[in-house]
Amino acid sequence: MKSHIDELKDTIRRLHGVDSSHVETVAVKESFEGETIWEGEVEVFELYDHPETDKLYAWVHIMDDLDNPERHVTVLHIYPITSPQLAVRAAIIQEYRKRERPKEN
Repeated sequence: MKSHIDELKDTIRRLHGVDSSHVETVAVKESFEGETIWEGEVEVFELYDHPETDKLYAWVHIMDDLDNPERHVTVLHIYPITSPQLAVRAAIIQEYRKRERPKEN
């Protein structure tokens, strides 16, 4: 059975086309108006031969979907995303915007 680090490395290879090494795990807690909206561990990876950056942030997001119980999230370390906290914040904003878009018929 693969570790979640190995699963994330496979996801990085598939999505970004490069190999990576795990550097560290960072605990992140994101709050909005006094309420915790996300809390978990963000894995920091060093990337090899990526054309834009040498670092990436990744984590496993547990979903409320029995068919797809988890999703692997990856965010490149490219300004203004310069920390695990900012990577989580960017992913939350992207998810919110995706949900707010009107459905096309």
